[in-house]
Amino acid sequence: MTRPRVATVSLAGCFGCHMAFLDMDERLVTLMARVEFDRSPLTDLKTFTRRCDIGIIEGGCCNEENVHTLIEFRRNCDVLIALGQCAIMGGLPAMRNAIMHADDPLRECLEEAYLTGPYLRNLTRHVPNDPALPLILDKVYPCSDIVDIDIQIPGCAPSGDIIFDTLTALLDGTFHGFDRARLRFD
Repeated sequence: MTRPRVATVSLAGCFGCHMAFLDMDERLVTLMARVEFDRSPLTDLKTFTRRCDIGIIEGGCCNEENVHTLIEFRRNCDVLIALGQCAIMGGLPAMRNAIMHADDPLRECLEEAYLTGPYLRNLTRHVPNDPALPLILDKVYPCSDIVDIDIQIPGCAPSGDIIFDTLTALLDGTFHGFDRARLRFD
């Protein structure tokens, strides 16, 4: 019998949700006995080896590479999970959405990051503009603005308990949503 396949990726975020994934501690061993990880930082696989049952996305979309990766995950995963506030609502990276100029939405953000920030040491006084760099989007988008998302696990970052319980319930075929009391954030 083949084990269900799981893939994970981090888009525009801090990688904190993957760290929370590791907060399952010894339960991660229990989970790994039930699933096989495919494309993931946990396996260091950068591409899908075959179709996956569950895809877990951390982070929103701030550049064209994020969008491409998200679309690829939707195409290759039966169930797609948005993990954490960045994937669900754009999170902290989406703060740049509020500071954009209407005539040139990225100018102020890029100038602050590369030219006028108080702690910069940019001797060239240039904003990076190399064809190898992904094109920055006009704003940061939550994953659900790009593809259909099946399950959203809220939190910044969600607890290892919620992640483990959700994945276990999905694998057991018993996931019917979240108990609101368990989604309290202190």
